[in-house]
Amino acid sequence: MNPVVLGVDLGSRNTGFGVLQEEGERFRHLSSGRIRAGSRRPLEARLRQIYDALVGLIQDHQPQALALEEIFLAANVHSAFILGQVRGVVLLAAAQAGVPIFYYPALVVKKAVVGYGQATKAQVQLMVEQLLGVKTDCQHAADALAVGLCHFFHHRGPKI
Repeated sequence: MNPVVLGVDLGSRNTGFGVLQEEGERFRHLSSGRIRAGSRRPLEARLRQIYDALVGLIQDHQPQALALEEIFLAANVHSAFILGQVRGVVLLAAAQAGVPIFYYPALVVKKAVVGYGQATKAQVQLMVEQLLGVKTDCQHAADALAVGLCHFFHHRGPKI
């Protein structure tokens, strides 16, 4: 069975997800999109929506790993706390399903996908689309797919 990875781009309003499967030297796009929690509902309702959607994705795709970008900055302290709560919900969904979690700094993700650690979001999205042969519907999905690709690139065995 070829390994499946669920990449997640954290966000309290829009949480991106990307599901990829490794097939030899290539990757197959299984699913991607965003969980639209919005901003008008109470945080606890948005967290529940994100959790439920991730549980469903994990049940549907049975990933062998969940890949996340490390949190490196937030607009302010309040935003950082909210993002931390979203991260906690994602970690809980993965942990309850027994899915190992892997973290990657943004610079590492960009370098793995684009070859340049200071790449723009547009460059990352373009490269993700080229590598997978799909058009992504939003930046959140592209970022989630990028972290999933990064995981595969970092966990491939040496080539003989």
